[in-house]
Amino acid sequence: MAIERTLSIIKPDATKRNLTGKINAKFEDAGLRIIAQKRIQLTKDQAGEFYAVHKERPFYDELCEFMASAPVVAQVLEGEGAIAKNREVMGATNPADAEAGTIRAEFAESVGENSVHGSDAPDTAADEIAYFFSGLELVG
Repeated sequence: MAIERTLSIIKPDATKRNLTGKINAKFEDAGLRIIAQKRIQLTKDQAGEFYAVHKERPFYDELCEFMASAPVVAQVLEGEGAIAKNREVMGATNPADAEAGTIRAEFAESVGENSVHGSDAPDTAADEIAYFFSGLELVG
């Protein structure tokens, strides 16, 4: 497998409960390296721009409100097959369907407040990384 980079966001429900370290340990234990990281407070407009692909979906406004409700930790993970590995470590979007030991099985509060976001494909990862980080901030 190729070395890839993917975006990970630790969402407000997790940052409010001080779970950043526990979540990062799961990524690192799975062989992913954190090569960039920042704690930021998104505005509703910034969240809306980031999640624009979901604009026509019924949950869009609620998602934007949630993502602007408290700080998030945006980070870039790197490793072999990082996109798929990150999604495996995160678990299913619905925590009730997530496998034991995954982030969402352990920490998510609901489908909407599911603790983490991860890119789903190489093109998406590149766009999402560029939304939050300049090339100078990627220090792998």
